[in-house]
Amino acid sequence: MKPISNSPSVEELHEWDRLHNLKPWSMMNTWREEEGQIIDRGDGIYMWDSHGRRMIDGPGGMWCVQIGHGRQEMADAIADQVMKLAYSSPFSTGTEPAAILARKLAEFAPGDLNTVFFTTGGSTAVDTALRAMHFLNNRRGMPDKKIVISRERAYHGSTYLSATVSGKERNRTRFDKENRLVHFLPDVDPYHRPEGMSVETFCDQKVDDLEQAILELGPENVGAFIAEPILCSGGVIVPPPGYHKRTLEVCRKHDVLYISDEVVTGFGRLGHWFASEPVFDIVPDMITCAKGLTSGYLPLGACIISDRIMEQMTGPEEVLFSNGYTYSAHPVSCAAALKNIEIMEREDILGHVREVTPYFQERLRSFEKFPIVGDLRGMGLLGCIEGKVTEGRASLAADSDFGTRLDMICEENGLLLRPLLNMAVFSPPLIISKPQIDTMFDIIEGALEQVSREMGIDG
Repeated sequence: MKPISNSPSVEELHEWDRLHNLKPWSMMNTWREEEGQIIDRGDGIYMWDSHGRRMIDGPGGMWCVQIGHGRQEMADAIADQVMKLAYSSPFSTGTEPAAILARKLAEFAPGDLNTVFFTTGGSTAVDTALRAMHFLNNRRGMPDKKIVISRERAYHGSTYLSATVSGKERNRTRFDKENRLVHFLPDVDPYHRPEGMSVETFCDQKVDDLEQAILELGPENVGAFIAEPILCSGGVIVPPPGYHKRTLEVCRKHDVLYISDEVVTGFGRLGHWFASEPVFDIVPDMITCAKGLTSGYLPLGACIISDRIMEQMTGPEEVLFSNGYTYSAHPVSCAAALKNIEIMEREDILGHVREVTPYFQERLRSFEKFPIVGDLRGMGLLGCIEGKVTEGRASLAADSDFGTRLDMICEENGLLLRPLLNMAVFSPPLIISKPQIDTMFDIIEGALEQVSREMGIDG
């Protein structure tokens, strides 16, 4: 093996990345053959690759770059905290950034969600929520009340427990899951409802399948229902109106915890710190968050737990809540989150999102004129274009070429998207302006025209 150069060429970087860097969700039969992108720098809503091409960051990193790339304030706050205190064990000490941030999150969270457990990201936040449910029901003398109900196409993470409750592409993986602890309900996407069924009837069906599952499994065996307000990695699936409020009522009726997974929807994506209450009219038992908490500048997640649950988890006897991570409440990550929140408050980024959302969604829905488009959906600064290359909804899963083609053409014209089979999803930085929204959707429109011609569906 050749020694590493102090100034590697672009070609060397690509070779090392291809040969040695196993990326998340790699296709294992081809991973060393695929020539991936190397991103060199970012500024605002833009990123530049190793060849100097500028692109709009359509996915917002991974649903997370809320305040945009290249913020000097963030770099300064991170550097200052590194020099003041880079690390202290969260098992035995607290730090100023962690204490202030915990207070902030308690203020932002709805209802009585006042206890914050810091984690390393979204997966470990979900893992913590599920372990807290296990702990709670063991404390209550209900050791069998552990099953988690989730949805097909839901995504909750990559740790053992969070992957167990993820319904996305379960049949394509070779990883083990703890199937005894999870029960999946059918897809909640209104677009894929039975032909002729109204959205209202579809919602009734989705609420009923939750209640029937609880009754069939036995309320004494069901510990929690976990739900993303919007199923983002599953294709930006927006459940029918009233769905979340009614499923929460079902959970309350049967003593089942409601976990709202706001890893994507939290911190401004829908124009609020958390979407659960202001957008969906629910106060869950726990909220998980990450991603936009630091705008992706450093890893950090949190599980926020209600007072009602915490009171049941505590008691007179000594019982250890033995859950935690070396980097829980990392002071530098917490300092980054505080500066991120300060910037968002000072620049009224939440208000900006609410202001530009109608225009963003209007531009998205203008693509219904393309016969190749099956569905257009989104909320806030989230969007999805689902292709319909073959006739009939049942055949859409075979149309995976659509998302790849659309992404490739957009990339050639200066826009990154995230292809998901026959879909392309996007969640740009929250600072995106109306003119930049126009640029983004103009690129997508041109790409849709080209894909339509290439696939012979040009109307």
